[in-house]
Amino acid sequence: MFTPKYPTPDTAPTADTSLVRPLTGLVHPPACTCHHTTAPAPAPTPAPVGRPSVQLTPGALIVAAAGGTGVILVVGTVLVSMLLAVAITAASVAICAVVLRTLLNNHQGR
Repeated sequence: MFTPKYPTPDTAPTADTSLVRPLTGLVHPPACTCHHTTAPAPAPTPAPVGRPSVQLTPGALIVAAAGGTGVILVVGTVLVSMLLAVAITAASVAICAVVLRTLLNNHQGR
C-alpha cells in the first residue's frame, strides 16, 4: 500500500527524428501576395522662425514657480535641520568635555 509504483520504462515516448528538418536553405513565403503601395510621408512642417520651441502658458509658469519654490523650501529645511543637528551635537560634546575636565581636576586635587 505504501510502496511506490513506478511505470515500466518502455512507456516513455520515443523521439521521432523524421520531423526534424535542417535550418539551412529555408525560404519563407511572403505573408500575403497582394501588392501594397505606400503613401508618401508628409513633409515635416518647419518651426516658425523667431519663436521659442517651448511655449509656457501662464498657468504652466505659475506651476513651475510654485514647484521651484517648494523644492527650495524643502532643501532649505533639510539643510537647516542638518546644521542644527551638528550644532546640538557639538554643544553636547563641549558640555561633556567640561564635565569630564572638572571631574578629573577634582580627582587630582584630593
